[in-house]
Amino acid sequence: MNYSFQYIDIILLAMIAGFIFLRLRGILGKKTGFEGKIPNEIEKKFQKISTNPKPASEKFDEEDQNSFLKGAQIAYETIITDFSDSDNKLIASKPLLGKKVYDQFKEALLDRESKGNFAEITFIGIQSAKIKTHKKVEDSLEVTVDFVSEIITCIKDKDEKVISGDAKKIKIVYDTWVFSKDVKSSNPNWLLIDTTT
Repeated sequence: MNYSFQYIDIILLAMIAGFIFLRLRGILGKKTGFEGKIPNEIEKKFQKISTNPKPASEKFDEEDQNSFLKGAQIAYETIITDFSDSDNKLIASKPLLGKKVYDQFKEALLDRESKGNFAEITFIGIQSAKIKTHKKVEDSLEVTVDFVSEIITCIKDKDEKVISGDAKKIKIVYDTWVFSKDVKSSNPNWLLIDTTT
């Protein structure tokens, strides 16, 4: 009987992860090569954009920043919750991570797995997300964001005994993440290239 409930939990988690991934892809963008017909509201906004875009340092205005922050918050939640997956695979997060951060996360997951431990993370919500700095570095635009979030997190061993954290206490987490986008690339996606806590 317990097995049937576990399968239902896995299916529900997979559906939630799929929903978050689709929402994230919709906000951060994905170029497929076949764009189809643009909805009327979006088409009107596209007509206002100049055919000769300004350099990234000038183009990242208040509207761009607000749009970026919405996507950054979804990326933040996706990456945090993906880091707790019991199968230790950064499935939904991989397209959002720069190589350095991806390698760091994967190494931490493999280390946790080798010890027979797993993380339980319940994401409560984001209290605030503010752009700290944005600058052009060579051909990339780098944006540093300060996040304040509420999370319940703990590490358990193979016997489900808590070895760090608290499975019931909400923790306030302060993170500073750096996102980057190649302004010369046709890929509209931002990548997480650095993290500090």
